Amino acid sequence: MRMHEFKPAPGEKRKAKRVGRGHGSGLVKTAGRGTKGQKARAGGSINPRFEGGQLPIIQRLPYKRGFTNIFRVEFQEVNLGRLAGFPAGAAVGPAEMIKAGIIKSATQPVKVLSHGAFDRALRVTAHRFSASARAKIEAAGGSVALIGGEEPEAKDTEGKAE
Repeated sequence: MRMHEFKPAPGEKRKAKRVGRGHGSGLVKTAGRGTKGQKARAGGSINPRFEGGQLPIIQRLPYKRGFTNIFRVEFQEVNLGRLAGFPAGAAVGPAEMIKAGIIKSATQPVKVLSHGAFDRALRVTAHRFSASARAKIEAAGGSVALIGGEEPEAKDTEGKAE
């Protein structure tokens, strides 16, 4: 097959509609535009957002702006003061927290925060720890363990490491 032998498929090409060219065409007088008004005239297009002068929806709903991050992770927060009810030396993880009524869901990750008095040596297991909570647990003689891998190390604040 050569270039000069290419043809469009049958029915693919149509003749352009020639409006206002006599009664035989079927598109005489108003040429399919209806009667009168802005849209019947040449260049009479309207911005699709225009609502006839009423306050546009984009201005009526300013609180709908922004977006929702679909990758956001909601943590169940547990303060150290709530863990004071466990005996010294106990291993405390999400399962034990559910039994004690401290958290509600086994599927949501847990973050331990430092609010409250803490004086027991516990082995606390959670998905995240605040820096001050980790320090309080270790100061009381306890230990922390992360669920789901290592927590990223603190960034060097003095610049590049050599």
